[in-house]
Amino acid sequence: MRKKLKALAMSILVASSLIGCGEKEEAPMPISEMKTTLTVWAWDSNFNIPALKAAEQDYQQVNPDFKLEIIDMGNSDAIEDEIVAADEKKVYKSLPDLVLFQDHNIQKYVKNYPSAFVPVESAIIDWDNLGQDKVSYSIVDDVHYGVPVDAGTSVFAYRTDILAECGYTMDDVTGITWDRFAEIGQDVYEKTGKYLIGAIGKDNDLIYMMLQAEGESPFRGGSPYIVGNHTLCDVVSMIVKLQQNHVLYLAEDWTDYIDNAIGNDMLAGVYDGNWIISSMEQVSDHSGDWEITTAPSFSGEPGYSSNGGSSLCVTTNCKNSLVANDFLAYTFGGNSAIDGHSITYDEALTEAGLIGTCVAAAESEVYSQGVDYFNGQPIYSIIVEYSQEVPLVEQSEYHYECREIMSQAVLSIIEGNNIDDVLADAQVKLEEVIAPTE
Repeated sequence: MRKKLKALAMSILVASSLIGCGEKEEAPMPISEMKTTLTVWAWDSNFNIPALKAAEQDYQQVNPDFKLEIIDMGNSDAIEDEIVAADEKKVYKSLPDLVLFQDHNIQKYVKNYPSAFVPVESAIIDWDNLGQDKVSYSIVDDVHYGVPVDAGTSVFAYRTDILAECGYTMDDVTGITWDRFAEIGQDVYEKTGKYLIGAIGKDNDLIYMMLQAEGESPFRGGSPYIVGNHTLCDVVSMIVKLQQNHVLYLAEDWTDYIDNAIGNDMLAGVYDGNWIISSMEQVSDHSGDWEITTAPSFSGEPGYSSNGGSSLCVTTNCKNSLVANDFLAYTFGGNSAIDGHSITYDEALTEAGLIGTCVAAAESEVYSQGVDYFNGQPIYSIIVEYSQEVPLVEQSEYHYECREIMSQAVLSIIEGNNIDDVLADAQVKLEEVIAPTE
């Protein structure tokens, strides 16, 4: 039954490619018989690349002659630089068929270098099954340009042993307000010397996550929305309060955050994209002491957000977009998970700890298993459930510029500067960044 459904999906794709041809033509070769090699640029040999290898193996179940040539570019910047170089020369033959892109940069590069990318609209994908927030990062002018690879869904993890030492349980930190979180965090620090949350001071993702959980964005209608954004003001005020009361540890940089704050046991709580789990698990002494839940919010309702992640895009140099779209739809698009089991999703998880976004894939035994490090919680299926609840907020190609400016604003307020003046200045700075492209 499974193979029949897969074959049907590919047949529909082939048929759709013929609609509107205007005259009767000989039927094209079935995709399953096409001997095709696709080339993809990616990065991270411990995370993204094992997932791509799993996708290749999965797609070979229905297209045995398919090959995926994976080229490790070292980092995402290298891929972005190659896109820019190709566009400057207006010669795109140097590009591969597919590129892995950071979600928050897709809109920027599609808008600035439109000739380098082609839409993936012809891929037969149930986009609603992948989470509206995750999909929104790669939509430009209502057109899909990417297929999600990993869920950037955020988790809030707590050290249950530290909470118990201070007289709290997971119920006490689930479905709470940020004010109550601040009270608990201050108590935990006074009793144990541990912070209940951490972030990087100069690249503070906490701002975006807290804001998104409230259903708000620092952009409105494509323009900066800092001044007059009362929710953003509340977020900034709370972050300052948490830092001043020793609830939040603001790390100097990535190394300080990962190796010191997390690695050296400074934190009793971690709030970040689920990719942080692999770094947490490096501290084996605390296996079984952690559990995850939703984030606090200002109302006390469960908070859902995302941070990071990547998607696959098709370049204008793709030799066979028909196969490329079918490959993406079948693997990361979730069509192979129609029966609740997908080599792409299951192997990516077991081999690299990469959590996908497809709801159907989360029903597999692999996703449903308990995880010892998190006290037996089935965290993978829980995270996919969370991904379906993340509020859809306005995205912008200036996400990282906004993060940098707002991070500096928070640090300035912590130093004692007036919040209204600092946010007004942040608004002007972000407008100046955007203005040259208008």
